[in-house]
Order: sequence, then C-alpha cells, then structure tokens
Amino acid sequence: MSYTPDRQRSDGLVKAGTRALSAAVLIGSVTVVMWILEGVDVLDNGALDQFGIQPHDVDDLPDIFTAPFMHAGFPHLMANTIPFVILGFIAAARGIAKFLAASLIIIVVGGLGVWFFSSANTLGSSILIFGFFGYLVGRGIFERRVLDVVIAVLVVAVYGTMLVGVVPNDPTISWQGHLFGLIGGVLGAWFLRRSRVEPPAVTRGI
Repeated sequence: MSYTPDRQRSDGLVKAGTRALSAAVLIGSVTVVMWILEGVDVLDNGALDQFGIQPHDVDDLPDIFTAPFMHAGFPHLMANTIPFVILGFIAAARGIAKFLAASLIIIVVGGLGVWFFSSANTLGSSILIFGFFGYLVGRGIFERRVLDVVIAVLVVAVYGTMLVGVVPNDPTISWQGHLFGLIGGVLGAWFLRRSRVEPPAVTRGI
C-alpha cells in the first residue's frame, strides 16, 4: 500500500497527538497521586516520610522506589509540581515506553547515589525532575535529531539555572539526589538512544 506525503503527514500528526495525550494522562495521574499521598501524610502527622531514602540502611533500599513520590510538606510539593509536570510531559511525549525505562534508570541511579553519599533521610520528586532535565538534554546530544536538539536547547534556556542545585550549598537540600538524578537522566538518554544503522557497503565490479 502506498501513502501520499499528505497521508503520511496526517498519520504523523495523529501519532504525535496520541503520544501527547498519553503523556498528559500519565504525568497528570502521577501528579494527582503525589498530592493525595502528601494529603495523607499531613493528616497522619508525617507517617509517610519513613518511605524516604535512609542512607546506608540496607533494609531501606526498596524505598529508593517510593522516595521520589513523597514530599516533606505541601510547600515542598508545590515547588516541585510545575517543573515535574512540564519536564515530565515533554519527556513522556517523545515516547511512553522509553520514558518509563528512563524514569526507572533515574530512580535507581538517583536513589543509589543518595543511599551511598547522603547522610539524611531524603525524599521528593527533585530526583525525577533533574533526571528528566538530563534525559531531555541527553537526547539532544545523543539522538542529534532537529526536534530533540531544539527541545534540549529550550530546556537548558528555561531550566538551566536549576543546575545550581547539584552544588552542596544548602544542608536542607539533597544535592546528591539532584546530581545523581541528573546523571541517571543522561545515562537513560544514552542507553535508550536509537541504534544507528550503518549504510550497506558499496562494492565495485571489475
């Protein structure tokens, strides 16, 4: 079956729209869950804070998967919500499957970085936010497609100043979570990059 350029363009727009809708539903759902969890946490006098990452405690290692969705109060959650939604949506709109895989890499790398190098109970979606930043910038570097490069440039232009957060200058902020979340995002972009197919060799007859 042959496709005209107009038909191909139409199909591309439909797929892009579907990906965007799926991304909005996914990020919106996770955001709602985080707000519900914080509401429960406040009503229960901070009982859910125990699901943050407690460094160097082997029994606490599974909490690297829960800590990015917990927050130390509504001000903390409010500060993280907008960058989480914006960067998360942009990352997810480029493909849900790769986004989920990248998020898992970010959570593991960021969580282990906190577990090994921090000294305080750590929780908050900053690990994911810095990871999404690293993932989007990494895609621009490793994929080298025009759209990914443009997205990377815009992300750096708008959110580049948040890189100050990887410097240990405030004892109440986990620079370890920021730094290793960022590293996890870049690693995710690297591992999930498209494989480049080499063009077939051209032989010349005698």
